[in-house]
Amino acid sequence: MTTSAMLRRRYHGDAVTTASPNRLVVMLYDRLLKDLNTAFTGVAAGDIEVAHRNLLHAQDIVAELSGSLDLDLWPEGTQLKALYDYLTDRLVRANVTKDATFVTECLEVVEPLRDAFAEAALAPDPA
Repeated sequence: MTTSAMLRRRYHGDAVTTASPNRLVVMLYDRLLKDLNTAFTGVAAGDIEVAHRNLLHAQDIVAELSGSLDLDLWPEGTQLKALYDYLTDRLVRANVTKDATFVTECLEVVEPLRDAFAEAALAPDPA
């Protein structure tokens, strides 16, 4: 591994370990969008391996987001949980069928969610 790659990996590691919980959620959404866009491109190009790898990673991210919801603390989160379940279903269908329509549906859900979480992360703490 080159020195540049090692420094980049360290920087990313430091960014994750020092990020606030809100920023971590935004980072997950950013990576989810990257995976979805790459999967879409892979499906469109017929690159099954790229599509598969990115759709699996997207599923992992959605599972992490869903698993981090504490419905005891935030009962209204059941609607977000249902949205994560929907995304998981669409990601699995996209991976099985290699149909870009399912990936597009996920992008249409994830992009506004990412923007909303990013805006919330920038808001001052109501303390």
